[in-house]
Amino acid sequence: MAMKVALLGCGVVGSQVVHLVDEQSEELAARIGTPIEIGGIAVRRIDRARGVDPSLLTTDAMALVTRPDIDVVVEVIGGIEPARSLILAAIGAGKSVVTANKALLAEDGQTLHAAAREAGVDLYYEASVAGAIPLLRPLRDSLAGDRVNRVLGIVNGTTNYILDRMDSQGAGFTESLEEAQALGYAEADPTADVEGFDAAAKAAILARLAFHTQRVTAADVHREGITGVTAADIASAKAMGCVVKLLAICQRSEDDKSVGVRVHPVMLPVEHPLASVKEAYNAVFVEAASAGRLMFYGAGAGGTPTASAVLGDMVAVARNRLAGTSVAEGGHDTGLAVHDMGETITSYHVALDVADRPGVLSKVAEIFARHQVSIKNVRQEGRGEDAQLVLVSHPAPDAALSRTVDDLRGHDMVREVASVMRVETFSD
Repeated sequence: MAMKVALLGCGVVGSQVVHLVDEQSEELAARIGTPIEIGGIAVRRIDRARGVDPSLLTTDAMALVTRPDIDVVVEVIGGIEPARSLILAAIGAGKSVVTANKALLAEDGQTLHAAAREAGVDLYYEASVAGAIPLLRPLRDSLAGDRVNRVLGIVNGTTNYILDRMDSQGAGFTESLEEAQALGYAEADPTADVEGFDAAAKAAILARLAFHTQRVTAADVHREGITGVTAADIASAKAMGCVVKLLAICQRSEDDKSVGVRVHPVMLPVEHPLASVKEAYNAVFVEAASAGRLMFYGAGAGGTPTASAVLGDMVAVARNRLAGTSVAEGGHDTGLAVHDMGETITSYHVALDVADRPGVLSKVAEIFARHQVSIKNVRQEGRGEDAQLVLVSHPAPDAALSRTVDDLRGHDMVREVASVMRVETFSD
């Protein structure tokens, strides 16, 4: 008997899932041990669905996910509702679920996992982070016996493309964004990407898996986008032997009592493996106690890569269904709290437009010292009205660094704090 799948959504990803199931039907049957069959596809408007068998289409998603003959529900409609209600209904009806919905998982993953555990079904979501890159399953399964200390990565292809063009071509932010939109890397409304919302949702998912804590939600992630990154920032990073990247960073505290989860632009040394990730590619760097440093790299978005990840989950779930088993996740919570961004240890790169007269540097140094922040290096660029001091701090609590910058803004010798960006070295 075939394993029947209900598909919620038939857009770019959903239609590609249908195509791959049809194209690889014999191979999938051999891998799973039984044929897999699309039993129905829920869409908002039947007349807009293209390239699929019209007889499979329905606008009654709730009836589809609770249909007795359906074994697995695949959700690719995105958003919070009706996706949450449909997934919970499917789980309640004994169906295993595959989803690519990062926003829902980041906001309410704990509820979904609890429901799946109670019902004894699977909830898989490899496609929710980094597209086709096999990442979440290695974190959940392969590294289950290890201690993950840090996960950092480029998890949004749109922002990486924009920053790469600014770095390699000398283009401005607006020009690079328009190019990304023309190529289909960025939406007409790019807010979720360029303001870091997309990366923050993925960071929450990564943190939960890496540190075995269900407490992390998107609201816990410190988030900054790339709209404030300028050509001067890119040039200054180059002068330091760095590139600018938007990173998702999940890290245990030194006392092992909490975790920090953040998304923001950083100046990253060119020798770090993530610095070489170009265009719209994604890459995630994992640091574990025993396994050491691991890097996962590949296409992070697009219909075909995402559908590939969805199909991989479908195969895993179908095998479990056939064997009468399920993979419970989140039953044990380490209890690690999420600490405030102010407690995070980092470094700042600060560019100051200053009055070019004696004593300026000593006054600036006094302000840094007042907040117990030491200066690693400093250089002056320009003269007269164009004078600029560029300083890089030693690592310090982010709150102290932030107070230092606020104090600098109020000093009469500082005409403007032209730029502030974190510098990350990730050395042990």
